Amino acid sequence: MSILNAVEKRRYLYRGRILNLALESEHFEIVEHKDAVAVLAAKEGKVLFVRQYRPAVGTETLEIPAGLIEEGERSEEAAVRELAEEAGLGGRFVQLSQFYLSPGFSDEKLHLFQVDKLHQAFGVPDNDEDLQLEWLEPGNVLHLAGQDRLQTSAPTVAALFHLLGVSS
Repeated sequence: MSILNAVEKRRYLYRGRILNLALESEHFEIVEHKDAVAVLAAKEGKVLFVRQYRPAVGTETLEIPAGLIEEGERSEEAAVRELAEEAGLGGRFVQLSQFYLSPGFSDEKLHLFQVDKLHQAFGVPDNDEDLQLEWLEPGNVLHLAGQDRLQTSAPTVAALFHLLGVSS
């Protein structure tokens, strides 16, 4: 079955601001989700992390800066905007990778960027986010996450593996 035919066979159960929930062929539950970006910013052996409460998982997480790509925005533009909004930083952005976060049920693709030549930048923080910025050693964060002593995200782990040269 072609992709177009599959999408045409979707029955929508919910349409929202950032996601839609559909049934395809009355069998597959599919979440159509806006694509996202994540930004790896490092200096002096430390990585910038954002600590925040995530209602979906009911706990505080430690993640690299990230956010959704808005309508009409290119992924690099979203990465620049998110880093400015969350950390007041800008720099030179290079895309490292892009990958689906959970292709078994969602079409959300994440674009992973690394930034260097950091400098101050102006961004307007989202009014519904309560963020704490922390510069931490990446190996320590991976170690604590591996021991289940902190919660993080797949993009954060992928970025740290890239930075540390860890292969699977």
